[in-house]
Parts: sequence; C-alpha cells; structure tokens
Amino acid sequence: MKNVIAIFDVGKSNKKLFLFDEDYKIVFELSARFIETVDEDGFPCENLDSLKLSVFDSLREIFRLKEFNIKAINFTSYGASFVYLNEQLRAFAPLYNYLKPYPESLQKQFYDTYGGKDDFAFRTASPVLGSLNSGMQLYRIKYEKTELFSQIKYALHLPQYLSFLVSGNVCSDITSIGCHTNLWDFQKNQYHSWVQREGILGKLAPILSCTEVVSASFPGNFYSVGIGLHDSSAALIPYLMNFKEPFVLISTGTWCISLNPFNEAPLTKDELKKGCLCFMAYNGKPMKASRLFAGNVHEQEVKRISEYFNQHVGKYRSMNFDPQIIETLKEKNKTEKIRWEDEVLKNCAFTERELTSFSNDEEAYHQLIFDIIEQQYLSTELILKGTDVKRIFVDGGFGNNAVYMNLLASVFPGMEIFAASMAQATAVGAALCIHSCWNKKEIPHDIIELKYFHEIRI
Repeated sequence: MKNVIAIFDVGKSNKKLFLFDEDYKIVFELSARFIETVDEDGFPCENLDSLKLSVFDSLREIFRLKEFNIKAINFTSYGASFVYLNEQLRAFAPLYNYLKPYPESLQKQFYDTYGGKDDFAFRTASPVLGSLNSGMQLYRIKYEKTELFSQIKYALHLPQYLSFLVSGNVCSDITSIGCHTNLWDFQKNQYHSWVQREGILGKLAPILSCTEVVSASFPGNFYSVGIGLHDSSAALIPYLMNFKEPFVLISTGTWCISLNPFNEAPLTKDELKKGCLCFMAYNGKPMKASRLFAGNVHEQEVKRISEYFNQHVGKYRSMNFDPQIIETLKEKNKTEKIRWEDEVLKNCAFTERELTSFSNDEEAYHQLIFDIIEQQYLSTELILKGTDVKRIFVDGGFGNNAVYMNLLASVFPGMEIFAASMAQATAVGAALCIHSCWNKKEIPHDIIELKYFHEIRI
C-alpha cells in the first residue's frame, strides 16, 4: 500500500479531493460542484448539507481503495465564511455569502463605536469590505438576528469546520483569523478589543497552529487530521519552502492576491484604501498583500465576449498572445481619458467597453487582459515598495494564460516573471503544512515547475 495524504480543497466554485504520495505527486482525485442554495433573505450561499455529505462520501470512497494507506487528512478553503454550530455542535444556520451586501447603517454603527474606519482598518489590517470582513458577519447576526446569535456555541471558519467534520475537534486558525476579518489587532497581536466587548470572543474556538494535527473521529485506518488553513496562505507554503530569495506570489483564481512574505512593514492608511491588507503566513508572521477581484471579472467578461461573437467560452483558455493586436489596441486607445490610480484599481475598464468597437473576439479578449493587467500592475506595485523583490511567481488560472503572462512581463521590466506550474499549489501547501506527521521523506525541492516570460517591448 502507498502512503498518502488526503487534501480537501474547497473553492467557491469547485470542491476537490486529492491524494498525494510521499513525493507530493497526485495519485488520485475527485471533483464536485454543488448548486448553491439561498439564505433566509434569498441571497445565494453555499449548500452546507451537500458539502458535508460530499466530504463523508469522498472519505468512504478513498478508504475503500486498497492500494492507498491514508496517513493524514487536511483541509484548505476560501476564507471570510463562518459556519455556526449550536450546543449540540450541529451547523444550524446558513453559511452566509461574503458577497452579500452589508447594511450601511449597521456598518456605520460599528465603525462609529470603534474609532472610525481609518483607525480601525489600520489596527486590524482589514480594509472596509462589509461581509468580506467575516467578523462583521457575526456583528450583523448579533444585531439583526438576536435569537440566532444566542444559539451559537461556536463560529468556525470554513476550513476549521471541514476539519471538525472529520475530527470532532473545534478550533480556530491564525491564517483564517488574520485575513481581513476585522477580528485581529495586528498592533497588539491579539483579538481586537471589540471582539470581547460584543460577546463574540466566547463563541470563537481556541487557536491552534495550522502545523498541528488532532485525532480522527471518522471511521477508517489510524490517521491524523490537520486543522485546516486559509487557501491563500496555503498556496504560499510550497514557495516559502523552496525559495529563499525574496519574491512575490500572485495567486490567481476568483481573486488575484499578490502576497509579499518579505514585506512586514505596517500597512499605511493609503495602502488600506487601495485594497492592501495583511495575511498571516502559516508560521504566524504577518505579510503584506493586495487583492483584485480580477478572476471574477475575467469570468463574467469572457461570457460577454463569447456570447457577442458567438464563440465557445473554452476558446479563451488557450488563446495565443499576439503583440500586434496590442499595438493596434494602444493606437485605438490613444484618445482615452486618463484614469486616476484609485479609479483603475476600483473598476476594470473593460466592463464599460462596448463590444461593437472590436473587430473580432481576439481583439476584445486582448483588451480585457490588457485592462486587467493595468489593474494588476498597480495592485502588485503596492506591496513591492521598499523591498528587494526581483521575482514574481504567478500560480493558478492566469499562470496558464499566455496573454496575461506576456503582458505582465511587459509592465514589470527588470523583474523575473515566472508562471509557476505546480499541480494544485493550495492543496500541496496544506499537505506540506503537516509534512512531519505523515511523511518520513525529505521535502522535495522539485515540485514547482517554472516557465520564464521575458519582457516584450510593446
């Protein structure tokens, strides 16, 4: 039997289970997509029942596989989402969507009470993001759903809830807490005082290190269970373990998050206003990050392009880069009004472009990526300042996008730009995080394949 670790990688769209052998090669995988349900207000949200059943069904399936010996299980998932457990430790409320609009009056009440938006965001390294600040979801429940709040025994971030399903152990994890939640005071390195004052601290489980493991309660062979971690922090782990020279990682998916683990400088109020924040690395160290909703914009605008030009949406997954098209577009756009940096960061220009102005879908698609790169440059530049970074790694969907990668190289002259090809970096990071508990081999140093993109003068 081959010793393996099972990793559940739960994204907003895709839910995956991987088995990695001791060399971190994928030897088995399952994938699932669920139809969203709605909360009591009719807003779309994760179907927790389907997710729970999928975890259990997947575990039963892999434990039946005679060729594998499951040594450990770990979890990684998107953040900004709480699962609420009652006294019987059952999930009893919706997993509210972090995109759900936040009531302006309640948000004003919160920030007026706790020192104002600027000072509070500065202390918690959390831009004002409404429901994306997961602590604000608890604050909303307290004031809008009093009965529900009183029934909450524990509020677990999604990665820790997934771990709880298998271990029965309730805990919190610093990579989830320290990610734009409004919960953590980065100046004092502890929960912000509001968490206790509002009666929320008692509903948060004890903090464990994400390198720790606990015992399993789900039937199967003897195996260890990780406590789970935030997907952005997990994606960084293989890079931190493989590269010592300063670098920035742009982790691309629904969000494109630029992570600089070599920039621990306190966030400025200006950086916060422009979308910067702090993440907690798996080792508990803060790192500066910036974020764009570029993956979501890309998905929506590709649909618009494909429908207008009557093309299959899959065409754009492997479109070749054509510098001549970029030259044509730059000539066309010469008369465009110059946009301020804040405006560029806030809104991708392509969302307001008329598709009638493009000769064909390839031209439209190159313009879409050109506009996304305009945003990406400003976003990544925010966390490069004052550091000696000379390398940028791109993983996730855009790392496989030739148009994106070539344009990124063109806006960062003097930088080494690499598409980092690693099968499922986030899942690998979750496995590496608890390496010592299941794997007797040395951590391999060849799990990341790099493709260099040289600067193209455009």
